[in-house]
Amino acid sequence: MNASSNPISSAELPSASMVAVAKRQRFQDILFHRLTQSFSLLVLMALVGIIVSLFINAWPTFAKFGAHFLWYVEWDIINEEFGAAIAIVGTVLSAGIAMVLAVPLAFGIAVFLTETCPVWLRRPLGTAVELLAAVPSIIYGMFGLFVFAPVFADYLQVPLQAVLGGMPLVGWLFGGATNGLGIMAAGIILAFMVLPFVAAVMRDVFEITPPILRESAYGLGCTTWEVVRKIVLPYTQKGVIGGVMLGLGRALGETMAVTFVIGNANRMPTSLFSPGTSIASVLANEFGEAEALHFNTLFALGFLLFCITFVVLALAKWLIVRTEKAKGN
Repeated sequence: MNASSNPISSAELPSASMVAVAKRQRFQDILFHRLTQSFSLLVLMALVGIIVSLFINAWPTFAKFGAHFLWYVEWDIINEEFGAAIAIVGTVLSAGIAMVLAVPLAFGIAVFLTETCPVWLRRPLGTAVELLAAVPSIIYGMFGLFVFAPVFADYLQVPLQAVLGGMPLVGWLFGGATNGLGIMAAGIILAFMVLPFVAAVMRDVFEITPPILRESAYGLGCTTWEVVRKIVLPYTQKGVIGGVMLGLGRALGETMAVTFVIGNANRMPTSLFSPGTSIASVLANEFGEAEALHFNTLFALGFLLFCITFVVLALAKWLIVRTEKAKGN
């Protein structure tokens, strides 16, 4: 039997160079996989390390006060009596006000930039919105204290208190001193800070909607609002919720800007104009001089802030999953 009758000729056999290239490529794939996996595990390890270190340092406070720490309103450094209720309420209220103000504005900005804005204005206006995100938080705080607070007191707090302060049911919301500082002022400054993040994310996810879907809807006679409500929002709801959660996460953890304008009063707020405090502002104001149980209590507040953020993100994920299941049904 000659060589020509062999079903696999010598020309079809892989050469030594081809085998070497295949081995090298396989090694590169394995190396790349392990390298990227190590990056992911590094982030996970850092997260676990932060949680463990916070809990270990916060344990003396949790051991002394227990669950009572969550709703206890006393904050007495001398007698070492601490409660997180005031800081938790201030954090949630200021972040809530910020999101109530920022989300509709961000939605309007994103819709305008993607649906109705002239092409020549789209890029400079979008860049201007993104530049707001680059402003340091301390600048927002200085602006809030020295520029916004006096204007807010004279042109918003005083008129609102005069008109709504005596009304039943809602009048108590507008009581207190009209000095420009307080829970509502902190919420408005936070709205300025989270607005560019939420608007930029919404704009980007709105832009990924396939043009054929928009054109089909317009061809059927839909208005711009109908296209946004029935086509764009359902297609991009995951990204929209993600952008809102990104803004809420920053609002919950913002430190310096809130410290400047919230009033830093360790008492439960009784109105939107009342001074208050937040977890982040308490940490910024007191960490440098804390010792003994006071030091552990500040770590406990940091651990609670982490838990609040985790719960918010978990609720957002649950909302997305539930919405997807409803669409599937």
